[in-house]
Amino acid sequence: MKIAFFDTKPYDRQSFENIEQNDVKFKFFDTKLNIDTADLAHGCDVVCIFVNDTADAEVIDKLYELGVKIIALRCAGYNNVDLNYAYGKIHVVHVPAYSPYAVAEHAMAMLLTSIRRIHKAYIRTKDFNFSLGGLTGFDLHGKTVGVIGTGKIGRVFIDICNGFGMKVLAFDKFPASDVRAEYVDLDTLFAGSDIISLHCPLTHETKHIINQSSIEKMRKGVMILNTSRGALIDTDALLEGIKSRKVGGACLDVYEEESDIFFEDFSGHIIDDDTIARLISMPNVIVTSHQAFLTEEALGNIAETTLNNIKEMQEKGYSQNELCYHCGKMESCKECRNRKCF
Repeated sequence: MKIAFFDTKPYDRQSFENIEQNDVKFKFFDTKLNIDTADLAHGCDVVCIFVNDTADAEVIDKLYELGVKIIALRCAGYNNVDLNYAYGKIHVVHVPAYSPYAVAEHAMAMLLTSIRRIHKAYIRTKDFNFSLGGLTGFDLHGKTVGVIGTGKIGRVFIDICNGFGMKVLAFDKFPASDVRAEYVDLDTLFAGSDIISLHCPLTHETKHIINQSSIEKMRKGVMILNTSRGALIDTDALLEGIKSRKVGGACLDVYEEESDIFFEDFSGHIIDDDTIARLISMPNVIVTSHQAFLTEEALGNIAETTLNNIKEMQEKGYSQNELCYHCGKMESCKECRNRKCF
């Protein structure tokens, strides 16, 4: 069995090569999957892709023509794959939970860094400047955090917030009974939260869930965190919210137009994207380059689950982590977890 990996970095290769596999050949490509690069999968049974690869209808047709049988996402999100079009042609599997702790802990790390001005203090003391002017923060204890999305990552983040003594409001289309939070509607969450953290998938319903209208409903000085998908936030609306002082700060591990920027080194170049340049220039905005998942534990889990998904599809014809695009329930369909989807 041959697997073509797209958009691979050294840590991807190492994590997959660390798992001993018999009769499996890896082909690693630095380039992203799109219609211009799909031919690189010639002779392969599986393509393994990441968040900024493209698997739209045109790419799926090309892969199907090449004989590819499985698209294996080495991530949880699947908004970059046309799942409806893939039905009947190519099976799609993903990694629903590689390390919810990695992402949730990164979200809290960004929040603490921002509100306690740790990044500014670090740079200042490097110059032997030990003054405290401009470094005043605020306590998390007693503050209200609104968590949008209470899946595995959202629940871990809620547990962390509870540990800080915060009040937690939550919104999810499918509320869970074992979450230590008060479920409310979105408008109530927007109006009542000092901090809002996004942990939901990107769908037609959630795209730009943070927009001009929702920001207007928020408290003055609200902090916004996003470690999920960039397009959950209307970036122009966020910029206006920051400029008007309605938004007190933002911590972003993802960005709406990140596909041509993140994971690459542009330190010696001028960035053409004026929006990300403006965000980074703002003193109350922290941007990290989609690194929330990047822990040794998460990388190991991603590799192991991805290869197990492929093995299940090859040996059984179905996988527990196949995305059920036929019935429209995607991850929640129980019927298609023990039989072929098509």
